[in-house]
Amino acid sequence: MAKVLCVLYDDPIDGYPTSYARDSLPELTGYPGGQTLPHPQGIDFTPGQLLGSVSGELGLRRFLEERGHTLVVTSDKDGDGTENGSVFDRELADADVVISQPFWPAYLTAERIARAPKLKLAVTAGIGSDHVDLDAAIARGITVAEVTYCNSISVAEHVVMMILSQVRNYLPAYRTVLDGGWNIADCVARSYDLEGMHVGTVAAGRIGLAVLRRLAPFDVHLHYTDRHRLPEEVERELGLTFHPSTADMVPHCDVVTVNAPLHPETEGLFDDKLIATMRRGAYLINTARARIADRDAVVRALESGQLAGYAGDVWYPQPAPADHPWRTMPHHGMTPHISGSSLSAQARYAAGTREILEAWFDGTPIREEYLIVQGGGLAGAGAHSYSTRT
Repeated sequence: MAKVLCVLYDDPIDGYPTSYARDSLPELTGYPGGQTLPHPQGIDFTPGQLLGSVSGELGLRRFLEERGHTLVVTSDKDGDGTENGSVFDRELADADVVISQPFWPAYLTAERIARAPKLKLAVTAGIGSDHVDLDAAIARGITVAEVTYCNSISVAEHVVMMILSQVRNYLPAYRTVLDGGWNIADCVARSYDLEGMHVGTVAAGRIGLAVLRRLAPFDVHLHYTDRHRLPEEVERELGLTFHPSTADMVPHCDVVTVNAPLHPETEGLFDDKLIATMRRGAYLINTARARIADRDAVVRALESGQLAGYAGDVWYPQPAPADHPWRTMPHHGMTPHISGSSLSAQARYAAGTREILEAWFDGTPIREEYLIVQGGGLAGAGAHSYSTRT
């Protein structure tokens, strides 16, 4: 029987919810492009519940325990990396499966993987497995899987919200209301229309393309760069301008949104040099991974006015320390890493996690689109999106 170690974020401060703002979720029939929704053999939760926190347990306990497996759930993940550190570190030593989230990542470093001799499967409850050292997983023959597409539209909606909030100066205007004020000039002195602006995405995969589709009705000029060029008919449909690289694209854009995975080619991409080539007063939106942008370069660009605004919900490390400079830099619209963890998305990534576990325990193939690493190499979605250092 297997030991499954699940690392989830803490429950709400006031306790696990006993009721919710809405009674149900809309029923979806599939994802854009035809991929089917997660289809586990069953679920032991009500869609719309808080599943991503410790008490929610991704709805897995009954399923696992009825099969004789052990489930350990914790939010304590940040220790000194030794067996004397966090609950995660202590329990990892004999874990067969680790489940983690991008929102509250249990960083499976090479050192931790070396101290987990039984580990065979690492599952991301969500999208983005860069918190796992993929090179170490490949070397050890560990399978890495994630619930591809489960929250892509959730993140795309968040991107559009952040673009509008930055360009229209929404957050300071809302703060004026909370503070009892009514100075319209202060609210509109940094407010512009999105209409007519040039907006570009770094990567046009599931999230990036969904962002482009949602922005097209705003009558903006759309740009993209990606290692895989979109079909010509999609470019025509949305009026897209393709650029061979990020460096080629950003000088043309008023808004740049980052929707790429973190890997050696994208780490530190938005540094002082690249940001200096952007239009003065451009906006940078990053819901992908924090380390795609140089932390201090972003702060400098906001302070100098090179960037008019920066918004995103990804940080490094996560959770971000109280003194992280992105908390206090000017003209930002940062949130905790929540874009892909709406209650709607949780229903899908919890179901997808169970689907992966069912396949693993039953010895049947995990869906190709869920795979990141398998058989000692990149596989499935991982082969399409990631690169390694080896």
